[in-house]
Amino acid sequence: MSRLHLVLFFISISFLGVSQDNLSKYLNFAKEQYDKGDYYYALEYYEKAMQIDSNTIDILWNYAETLKAYKDYRNAEIYYAKVYDREEAQIYPASLLYWGLMQKQNGKYEQALLTFKKAKKKYYKNKKGYLYKKAKQELISTVWAASSVIDTANVSFERLPETVNTKNSEFGHGIYNGSLIFSSLRADSINSIEEVYSKSYRTHLYSSKKEDMSFVASERMKDLFVEKLNTGNGSFSLDGNRFYYSQCTEKGYNYTCKIMVAQYNNGKWFSIDSLGEIINEPYTNTTMPCIAQIGNEEVLIFASDREDGKGGLDLYLSKIRNGNQYLKVRAIKSLNSLDNEITPWWDSDNQRLYFSSSWHSGFGGYDIFYSENKNGRFEPPTNIGLPFNSSANDLYYFKQEDSSYITSNRIGVLYSKNPTCCSDIFVAKPPKKIIPPTKEESLADLNKRLPVTLYFHNDIPNPKSRDTVTTLNYMTTYAEYTKMLDKYKKEYSKGLNVEKSEGAKEDIESFFIEYVDKGVSDLSLFKKLLLKELERGAKINITVKGFASPLAKTDYNVNLTKRRISSLVNHMREDRDGVFAPYLDGTATNGGRVIFSQIPFGEYTANQLTSDNPNDVQNSIYSRSAAIERKIEIQSVSYLEENEFALVAKQPVFDAGAIKQGTTIKTSFIIKNKSNNPIEIESIRVPCDCITSKVETTKLQANEETTVYMNIDTSNLTDFIVKSVYVKLKGIDEELQLIVTSQLFK
Repeated sequence: MSRLHLVLFFISISFLGVSQDNLSKYLNFAKEQYDKGDYYYALEYYEKAMQIDSNTIDILWNYAETLKAYKDYRNAEIYYAKVYDREEAQIYPASLLYWGLMQKQNGKYEQALLTFKKAKKKYYKNKKGYLYKKAKQELISTVWAASSVIDTANVSFERLPETVNTKNSEFGHGIYNGSLIFSSLRADSINSIEEVYSKSYRTHLYSSKKEDMSFVASERMKDLFVEKLNTGNGSFSLDGNRFYYSQCTEKGYNYTCKIMVAQYNNGKWFSIDSLGEIINEPYTNTTMPCIAQIGNEEVLIFASDREDGKGGLDLYLSKIRNGNQYLKVRAIKSLNSLDNEITPWWDSDNQRLYFSSSWHSGFGGYDIFYSENKNGRFEPPTNIGLPFNSSANDLYYFKQEDSSYITSNRIGVLYSKNPTCCSDIFVAKPPKKIIPPTKEESLADLNKRLPVTLYFHNDIPNPKSRDTVTTLNYMTTYAEYTKMLDKYKKEYSKGLNVEKSEGAKEDIESFFIEYVDKGVSDLSLFKKLLLKELERGAKINITVKGFASPLAKTDYNVNLTKRRISSLVNHMREDRDGVFAPYLDGTATNGGRVIFSQIPFGEYTANQLTSDNPNDVQNSIYSRSAAIERKIEIQSVSYLEENEFALVAKQPVFDAGAIKQGTTIKTSFIIKNKSNNPIEIESIRVPCDCITSKVETTKLQANEETTVYMNIDTSNLTDFIVKSVYVKLKGIDEELQLIVTSQLFK
């Protein structure tokens, strides 16, 4: 080897040694800053490390974790994807789940849905573990979010002024005696170009006087200030003489808190003390106090990570006696989950508890929910929707008169470098002038919700029946259907090896989540918009189309789909103590009305690859491909004409059965003028050259009938056929559809 090569060799070895030494220093320092909660500084050193080594999985993972902690969702999504792409959740099992969570927090619901489905299958071997349960819940949540993304409230939404908000983080707690009480993560000397949670940054309570619809410069609540400790949250007692708040120590950006109480009188604070061990259980994080009046009781609601909780921070309550006695603490089990439930706030007017959670169905991160308290019990949580919630973290909801306040790190906050790093306080107000939507806008909003698709078990409702109506309510059939999930898993996976069996079980469970449950969620949102229109006096026509799997003959399926549509109408009639009944009956005092137009298509619209063998129940009943065909679908919404369409057919669908190709199908339909006025048939629209059609009489008196004849030449047709003609009245755009179906064989 030449001297020159030896020199270059030793230089490269020396350089590599220096680089590796620097790499170790950068990684150690980055971890140290991460543990302190200084994520911005940690990111700088992880980036230096990646300039030396950008391939090591450990570095990519730690960088992704730091980006998530820094709330840089966009870049965190990129780096979790890189980690998973290289190790497929073998080294860092949570990489796939976290990738999906970041997609969701970036509002990419379709992509997140695919990722959570993959994650659910990835983690199936440990179904009792958090990763599997979280992936399954996020699949449910993302299906809900994708359906609800256009569900907006009519409010004006704005960030509070810089007399309150800063480029750091603010958290709103309430307005008392005309002042906003909030906490803020600030340094004593604020550097406007950094977002650093260093030792000089602490959370403390502030107040800002509300004057002339705005807020004056905020002041720290000095009497509650304790050096080197954090203070936050805050809620006054019912008599206004006590103020409950959190006092916290910290390790990095993780707090361990206890609840304090201060006496308050004439603007003065005194007798500050912590609550006893009944509330502040030793070795737990107890925080976010909220005072509520439930019935005649004064109640303290708070968040804590007690050992008896479900996971993370859970919600608890304790009744207060004589202002200083706290009764046995009770978990609010109907609201708590494996994740955090935090920031409780009590709405006395509506007897509702508002809180935030990262578990229940939401748009991403923390969403705000409410729970009705009925007879001392908390109902399942309801997401309060957009724009109060977003794909970011939304917390600390409270109301003051007609305005609602939230804390969020959504796009639009004040920041220095990362547009979602920090939280600001926002206010939502009703518009000064409410302009009702036009008929066209209202109709568009309703149709945005469509299609709403509802699913059924095989031959339900009323199996082996030829009836066209049922007394069953769709929600009854839905509840019975979802109870059959385990049977579907068992039957669909029968005879498969272990791996394929588990895949089949996950596949059919995902079908119930993505389709069956989603249909009910979509229906609920659709009904809210529909009711608003009916309450305005609208006259609405809803078109519902029926489908079925090809297990039974077509004529049987036509009646079956009619029963299914009937079950939907029954549900509407019985929903919320009959709120829709007057509109269905045409007896509403405001003139509002709703009717359902049925298109009872049968098996001829089904996937013809789906098994129709009654002995093959695994594929003809319990397979995903069969289950997805058994449905009805709300397809369109339109306004009824002032004069309801006059033509009806006694039997609008004729099934010719199985016939030989080339045979001419000859049939007729009896149609009737159901109105009280004479009408004239203008034309019959024939979409196919294979059809000829004529009507016996074109002019009909009130309640008079006539016959429409229809001939179909099947010479050039194959397989299942669905052929229609459309009868049009003079001066009216609406048409009556008459349908012929058949199965052709050679």
